[in-house]
Amino acid sequence: MGTSPLLSLGMRAMFANQAALQTIGQNIANANTPGYSRQDVVLTTPDGQFTGAGYFGKGVNVQTITRSHNEFLTREAAAAKSQAFMDTTMQSQLGQLEKIFPTGADGLGQASNDFLNALVDVASRPADPSARQVVLGKAQELASRFQSAGQQLADLQAGVVSDLSANVKQVNELAKQIAAANDQIARASGSSHTPNDLLDKRDQLISQLSQYVQVTTVDNARDGTVGVFIGGGQRLVLGGEAQQLAVTADPYDGARAQLSISDAGGNRVLDDSTLTGGSLTALLRYQNTHLQDARNLLGQMAQAMASKVNEQQKLGIDLKSQMGGALFTVADPTVLPAVTNRGDARLTATVVDGSKVPALSFTVTPDPTGTPDSYQIAVRPSGQPTLMTNDQIKAAYGVSLTQTGTMQQGDSFLLEPVANAAASFKRALDDPNGIAAASPVIGTTDVNNKGTATVDTLYAVNDKFDKSKQPATVQFGAVNADNTINYTITLSDNTSYSGTWKAGTAIGNDPAHGVDLGFELRINGAPREGDKINMQVSDQVVSTNNGNAKAFLALQTTPFVGKQLQADGTLSRGQTVTEAYAAAIADIGSRVQGADYLAGVSTSVASDAETTRSSQAGVNLDEEAAKLMQYQQGYQAAAKVLQTAQNLFDQLLSIAGR
Repeated sequence: MGTSPLLSLGMRAMFANQAALQTIGQNIANANTPGYSRQDVVLTTPDGQFTGAGYFGKGVNVQTITRSHNEFLTREAAAAKSQAFMDTTMQSQLGQLEKIFPTGADGLGQASNDFLNALVDVASRPADPSARQVVLGKAQELASRFQSAGQQLADLQAGVVSDLSANVKQVNELAKQIAAANDQIARASGSSHTPNDLLDKRDQLISQLSQYVQVTTVDNARDGTVGVFIGGGQRLVLGGEAQQLAVTADPYDGARAQLSISDAGGNRVLDDSTLTGGSLTALLRYQNTHLQDARNLLGQMAQAMASKVNEQQKLGIDLKSQMGGALFTVADPTVLPAVTNRGDARLTATVVDGSKVPALSFTVTPDPTGTPDSYQIAVRPSGQPTLMTNDQIKAAYGVSLTQTGTMQQGDSFLLEPVANAAASFKRALDDPNGIAAASPVIGTTDVNNKGTATVDTLYAVNDKFDKSKQPATVQFGAVNADNTINYTITLSDNTSYSGTWKAGTAIGNDPAHGVDLGFELRINGAPREGDKINMQVSDQVVSTNNGNAKAFLALQTTPFVGKQLQADGTLSRGQTVTEAYAAAIADIGSRVQGADYLAGVSTSVASDAETTRSSQAGVNLDEEAAKLMQYQQGYQAAAKVLQTAQNLFDQLLSIAGR
């Protein structure tokens, strides 16, 4: 009888040490398993057994097995991972976008300059067919560069949609697995022990989900389940039920995508501004901002270049003695109706001034008052609506809208003035004789002039040039105190305009001083008082008439891209095509640099957060090895107790049997 407590103590000790050894083995085996939390045996002392000689201890009990887990650190690690994946995804996407804006000889800026530089030989030899053919070749190269860039942007957009679909598939699968884990955990919640492996599995699934979109979790203390929410409170997982994400088409443009979540009322669109973290957020923001901005920047240059070259081409005379035709073609602005529109209205748009067209996209909605030819214009994606008439739209953005049918309140249209301009940029002229190198007006100095002035260039610059008011005379006056010289332009209808000239300035095209007659005259040397320059129409091409070719050359230094209407009604300077391309490279480059920096920082933060989490929840092999030795010795000691008890029983039985 006296040995029974000893046997009980030894058996309990052996069981406790065996459980501890098994747990340590589990920890060591899963030391490198992602998401595994270290498990520990909780040992307690049972109540002692009372005897006449006092209380005898009963050894040790295994109360439960716990996992090392810090809820705060787990959530912080998941949030940091989500931010890191968003930043690295954005870094990768912007790195691809940057390749569309090469520098040096491969860039669009150089291709534009090469095209304009090719006209130098045409200016020197206006009738030379080989020089003209080189110009067409450079024009085709420029068109090919724009088309290639536009196609690459389209390919990147298709890649974004594909990546979104692949990521959404993974999110939906993870959501189902989290819901299934919730269900299993809820079934085990009736016992007094926690399902450690299931909890680890669920935490790991939530961590994996954070790679795609940042989540918020809410614990349900009643059954141990976790609710998972995204996008400012949209339910993704609740208990054992999981909602599904879907990639749906943009309401205006089927080539673009948006993210939706299913609920009782159907699919609810998730605005990228409500999403935080994860690769899905990065892809949506990249599509809606960076990729769209790049399309608009390239399109703005393509539209401005085509418009300006065609305008100048139409002001000159080709080798067939005809006014020049278009050298380039580019698609009209895109106007797309929302799929939810109820009215029968249709909007079309045309470019009326390519130099004013901005690198922007707009949402067009009806005027709330119903005023005809008036709209609310908002810069996409988040601009505030501004009420503008069609004339104001033309003055500000160089685009004219034409409406058929009736708009209803709630209807909206997407206006993209230049988004498709680069991809649609083509050379329209195939005949070298069609290059309009000659000017419709020529100038000669009067034989009685006393100064050294000679005609450098004379060409039409806009449609205000009126042939019917030629011939005309430019007569110079006295030299002013500031070394400028007064001049008077007298047209054939006896109307006259006055201005002042100084070296390097143009005559006839000086809108700042109220003189804009549609032509530009530049002279070399210095005129004296009374000197004249006679101007007359030139309808026939002669081998020396290169005025319009020189006008093309002047486009290299002419700012005709991105002019903006100022508050005082004037236009900003704008940029040359080379400056515009350099600005686009700088813009995209700064975004790439910013993405590189953010990706480096967030990756480091995520690594530190995971290190901090695993320092508490992870397995330390050195620590486990020490415990292993401890419990091995305990197991051996318990076995020794049982062996001693067995010997005692054997001796007692031997004595009793005598």
